[in-house]
Amino acid sequence: MIYLTGDTHGKFRRVALFCDTVESTKDDVLIILGDAGINYYGNLKDKRLKQQLNELPITLFCIHGNHEKRPESLPANKEAAWNGGMVYIEPDYSSLLFAKDGETYDFSGKRCFVIGGAYSVDKYHRLANNLGWWPDEQPSAEIKKHVERRLDTENWNVDIVLSHTCPLKYIPTEMFLSCVDQSSVDNGMEEWLGAIEERLVYDRWY
Repeated sequence: MIYLTGDTHGKFRRVALFCDTVESTKDDVLIILGDAGINYYGNLKDKRLKQQLNELPITLFCIHGNHEKRPESLPANKEAAWNGGMVYIEPDYSSLLFAKDGETYDFSGKRCFVIGGAYSVDKYHRLANNLGWWPDEQPSAEIKKHVERRLDTENWNVDIVLSHTCPLKYIPTEMFLSCVDQSSVDNGMEEWLGAIEERLVYDRWY
């Protein structure tokens, strides 16, 4: 089976309970749509969490969010082929897979295209309180060009898009936090995704 969730932020109790409930195995995949929180501290705390997660009876496939380090920035991660695309993986944790932006993966015959990253609306709070924030949270111009080139090779036609944020017109404004000054929020990525969505032929966007 293939399951989807998002924003675990390093807390996996509900995932462990879910695995028990559905009696999952390593052949099952849980897609985490960003902010898995597995690559956050860059120290032994991350390592202990990875050891625990690697023992869960499920395979985790993680899209890059904004409240975590980019997987390609971690020296221990190596690129490997998986389900038709390339993933980042640490040899010691074979069931923790980190998606690469612009790759297409085969999930039960569905072509799933990945576009990770987002802007942190709580950026200044995180900076002021010495919480994790990374300047490369959003895709660079180079990554954006790579994504668009890969969509060219797909003839702008995929089955499913997997991302952390959404095209601008789908932003859930009813969920905005009252404590955030929206005039300070960078919506550049959502605008870019909106331009992609207008050109793209697809069935579902998670």
